[in-house]
Amino acid sequence: GISNGRDIYFQVVFKPVSTIMQKQMTVNTDGEEVEIEGRGRHDPCVLPRAVPIVDAMAALVMVDHLLRSRTTKL
Repeated sequence: GISNGRDIYFQVVFKPVSTIMQKQMTVNTDGEEVEIEGRGRHDPCVLPRAVPIVDAMAALVMVDHLLRSRTTKL
């Protein structure tokens, strides 16, 4: 895909995000400090944040391999 311009496909797998069971300080929608504690399993969907991270990491790996291939030709 790099030399001929075709699309590069690969699969990505993520470990489920675990719920933190200890008490934590946070801020509510009114701006007041409150304490929360996780109960049960309420795992968020990380997909919206994962897509740009995977894109950036794939670009970094490709540039790394490109630079490595250029140094072996010196």
